[in-house]
Amino acid sequence: MKRAERLRMVERAIDDIERRRAGTLAASERHLSACAAKLAELETYHKAYTRQFNERAEAGIGGAGLRDYQAFLARLAEAVRQQTTLVVRARTERDADRRNWQNAAQRAEAVGRLVSRWKNEELRLGELSEQRESDDRAQRRSLTERAAHGA
Repeated sequence: MKRAERLRMVERAIDDIERRRAGTLAASERHLSACAAKLAELETYHKAYTRQFNERAEAGIGGAGLRDYQAFLARLAEAVRQQTTLVVRARTERDADRRNWQNAAQRAEAVGRLVSRWKNEELRLGELSEQRESDDRAQRRSLTERAAHGA
């Protein structure tokens, strides 16, 4: 097996790694988008309930209703904080997955260039070998013809 063929097997394995890392990156992007969408939804709810709370407080709300609303708003604020943490974590994971994919893509590209260079070198050496063989045949034929005419 020629060295370019052996390296081609390595290239396929590295390409497979790069594709898997790209898939992981895509999954991270989807996860980050879902987390960000959930955060936006929670923030919207929090703003809406805060506005409703202020309107009811101005209109006059009982003590029990006030406590219930405040407790609910506190739970909603905590959910927003937790979701913000998830978004930050998802973004960090996505960034790490992007770096991993970029590194794999760079390796795949480098190996691809090396395979190309080795393949071209092997083709050139093959052509040189064929040329030498052709020259040798022509030289033998010429010697044979001279020997036949000279004898």
